[in-house]
Amino acid sequence: MKFTPEPIPRPAGRPASSTPLRDYLNSTGQGVDAGYAVVPRSLAESMPLPWQQQFATLLAEFHQAFAHLQWPVYRVVPSRYERLVDLDEEQLAEAGYLMEIDSDGEIVYRGRNGAPVDNPEQTTALVSVLDPLPSNRHARVEPAASAQPPTPPGGFPVSPAQPGPAQPRPTPPAGAFPAQPGPPATPPGGFGPQGHHRYPSAPDQPSW
Repeated sequence: MKFTPEPIPRPAGRPASSTPLRDYLNSTGQGVDAGYAVVPRSLAESMPLPWQQQFATLLAEFHQAFAHLQWPVYRVVPSRYERLVDLDEEQLAEAGYLMEIDSDGEIVYRGRNGAPVDNPEQTTALVSVLDPLPSNRHARVEPAASAQPPTPPGGFPVSPAQPGPAQPRPTPPAGAFPAQPGPPATPPGGFGPQGHHRYPSAPDQPSW
């Protein structure tokens, strides 16, 4: 073996990740928080049939793997983050805050522990809102026709390359006949093309 002082070249591209699902969920904010990933049924059931078949197979494997656990019933509440100064008293109470007016006539926001919030204009709280997505009781939701696959984080497989345009066949010179395929070769034993047999010809009759 020949020794070389040159460093071993590393493969091009980013290394594959050992936590691809976590990487993707951390990179999106669509129905994902630190503990859960929500998939609206109305949107999932509106995807093309091949996608639904693959997704159903993955979900069945997932549920089978953790069927031994005691699963609760989850109640999903559509919510979004809003500034404290944009919330009313009911929304503040839902988020665990209180608004009051001090002796100087200033509005003071307090948390659950009674401590005042120093910067309520920049402090946000998660409050419930009306669901902007259609429910599964409505008709099918058409996916965006112009939607392109998102760029995945490092370690995700790259989508297969699309085949290029067909290369044109060479044109024979003017006046020349195109090459024709020759007859199939006869294998040993006298057999012709597949499905046909070549029988030996009858022997020549002697002439008297």
